[in-house]
Amino acid sequence: MGRHRAGKDIFVEYLQRKAKLLGVERLSWHDVEAPIGSGSKHYSYDEGAQLIVDQFRRFSPKMADFAELAFEKRWIEAEDRPGKRPGGFCTSFPIAEETRIFMTYSGTASNVSTLAHELGHGYHQHVMNDLPAFAQEYAMNVAETASTFAEMIVSDVAVKGAASDEERLTLLEDKIQRSVAFYMNIHARFIFETAFYEERRQGLLGTERLNELMLSAQKEAFRDSLSEYHPHFWASKLHFYITEVPFYNFPYTFGYMFSTGLYAEALRRGEAFEEQYVALLRDTGRMTVEELAQKHLGVDLRKPDFWQQAMDLSAADVKEFLRLTE
Repeated sequence: MGRHRAGKDIFVEYLQRKAKLLGVERLSWHDVEAPIGSGSKHYSYDEGAQLIVDQFRRFSPKMADFAELAFEKRWIEAEDRPGKRPGGFCTSFPIAEETRIFMTYSGTASNVSTLAHELGHGYHQHVMNDLPAFAQEYAMNVAETASTFAEMIVSDVAVKGAASDEERLTLLEDKIQRSVAFYMNIHARFIFETAFYEERRQGLLGTERLNELMLSAQKEAFRDSLSEYHPHFWASKLHFYITEVPFYNFPYTFGYMFSTGLYAEALRRGEAFEEQYVALLRDTGRMTVEELAQKHLGVDLRKPDFWQQAMDLSAADVKEFLRLTE
């Protein structure tokens, strides 16, 4: 517990700095995702597509080839039109060996990341197409690995290649927002669900009690660094109502940390990593995540080192953000 609290110190610092930049004493719940600065660049769909293919290619030519195929065959429905919801979704057709992506693309850096994320899901399926049907079924905890990994490649290179400090700040901010979502917001959901299941054994919970549990979970996860929270979050979040998958959100944080650790390994190993990565993805339907990491990375996930390496990469982004906003 002490280690996990210490890991959040840097994010609390980020939230305090952001409050200062927005001219408030402490951020409220809805300020956490508020944009900073005016350096937000607009990416046309073709520019976003080219950016993704180029960045994928620097890391993995096979991944870039897959992305090009998806764009050429028009497997992506990305039109921004009235009445269409935001976000992204990917589904596979294993018999046809094809993928379809549904998202709303309006030209922000965040949209480019979402598109890369969904292509990561598609690539995961793509490298498994020739495997037996049951070997293509992987658990939720590794389902977010390839997607988050793809997103990270694109956002990291975009930050490093920013044309100005202002643009770098906007891109960094977008990247750190995801860390805050995974380490704090989703952690609050996990704390809430744990408490909910515990109390539900004794009987039904009313609206007021659900609000109390949600508020308490958010305060704990955000280290009580906000001025105002969202007690009705339990009512507005779709994931709590997917009845066949309790703790639906936990795998996102797991996948985020696992893929961040993978990215740290990729930076260390260079070109040799592509083949190891494909081999790892192909085994996701037939191994536990501990076995995957041991076989393909030589890493023991039960020890903190690999996870610490992931936290260090996220912390480095915040340190750069703090430096740029001195």
